[in-house]
Amino acid sequence: MYFLFEFLPIAWAFFYLFSSFSAEVPWASCRNPWNTGNNSNMGNNTNWTVPVNATSPATEFWERRVLSISTGIEQIGRLRWELALCLLLAWILCYFCVWKGVKSTGKVVYFTATFPYLMLIVLLARGLTLPGAIDGIKFYLYPDPARLVDPQVWMDAGAQVLFSFGICQGSLTALGSYNHYNNDCYKDTFVLCLVNGGSSFVAGFAIFSVLGFMSYEQGLPISEVAASGPGLAFIAYPRAVAMMPLPQLWSICFFVMVILLGADTQFVSLECLMTSVTDMFPTVFRRGYRRELLLLCLCSVCFFLGLLLVTEGGLYFLQLFDHYVCSGNNLLLLSVCQSIAIGWIYGVDRLYDNIEDMIGYRPWPVIKYCWLYVTPTVCLGTFIFSLVQYKPLKFNKTYLYPDWAYALGWFLGLACVALVPLWMIWKSLKQLCRPETNKALNQKQQTPEQCPLNPDSILNLEYKGSGVVELEMHT
Repeated sequence: MYFLFEFLPIAWAFFYLFSSFSAEVPWASCRNPWNTGNNSNMGNNTNWTVPVNATSPATEFWERRVLSISTGIEQIGRLRWELALCLLLAWILCYFCVWKGVKSTGKVVYFTATFPYLMLIVLLARGLTLPGAIDGIKFYLYPDPARLVDPQVWMDAGAQVLFSFGICQGSLTALGSYNHYNNDCYKDTFVLCLVNGGSSFVAGFAIFSVLGFMSYEQGLPISEVAASGPGLAFIAYPRAVAMMPLPQLWSICFFVMVILLGADTQFVSLECLMTSVTDMFPTVFRRGYRRELLLLCLCSVCFFLGLLLVTEGGLYFLQLFDHYVCSGNNLLLLSVCQSIAIGWIYGVDRLYDNIEDMIGYRPWPVIKYCWLYVTPTVCLGTFIFSLVQYKPLKFNKTYLYPDWAYALGWFLGLACVALVPLWMIWKSLKQLCRPETNKALNQKQQTPEQCPLNPDSILNLEYKGSGVVELEMHT
């Protein structure tokens, strides 16, 4: 389900990228067939008289040209074939970058993970030279203490941490399985936190310097020109780019960066799923081209399901699914389950022993109490607080969904989380129904002192040409 939503912004970015190769970027003026008569296309002039219901050319390009958005979720409308082709291009790109396994994905990521930094530096350098950029940076750095009492702020902050680091999504576990046993994962976590947090912080300067320029050009407060969600990348930033010299160049740089960032995320998600499936059924999918065929089937099914999101009513479904299925609530609940499973059921001391055996030293003792108490308490508290303060989803803060749409969203969201306890119950019942197997395993099971923790002593890891890890047990 997650794949269906996250590929759509890549399709939008492709659409904007192709539209940038024109004599004039199409969202810069109101002389296009999709524009209405209520445009507010003003530059550095505060004496304009603008209608109350005026909209910018960038907004109309987004709503009327790209999305051709309908009046509600009940009006699905026609298929936007241009977006469908862009969506197909996004899936083809990801398929051929993942189809040969982690080796091919790793080589592609060297480019997709580093090139956006070059684009970010270029956009940051350009943004800092624009008039009004300092006002945007001040707005970015100055906190608003009043927002701390808003539960949605804490929910968004928690969800951002979980999403940006890939926590509780299986990607870290799946990709970490390809590391050597003695890889210093403890050091890697600190590097990951510094790089990820630093990248987000620097990206804020690139974005808000441009928003400050927009505020300067239009004579409006920054709070009115700033946007969140898709509006920032596909309305606010293109609108700012249209005011710069050589708008085509900066538009191409920006949307290439968006495409690579989105594709890089999807590489990891697809590889995580493929690794999980092939590890569960190694004798089935590690033969010939079965893995490639499985990936082709997965991408094809997800593409056809994603066509619903490129209809005229697709954005309503996207926001509904994103709010209930890919929300912070689900990830917070999964993080609580994972913390309990690791810290209390498996045992935090046992995990410390495993880490020490792998890296040669024990992690900081405070982390133990974070696993046991801090993480589950904070996540559970935020989850409960968000449920108490729950408000029905509104599209653009005005449109209320019908009751069946809310029911669909809750059902899909609960179905994703329910897989965790249902899988636990199924595995437990399966073991209880096989007492003779349990008895035999208990008789042969060794104690931790008798069995070395280092799996390299019992496993021979061999990389085949397809990039799949083959395991051979030593007897």
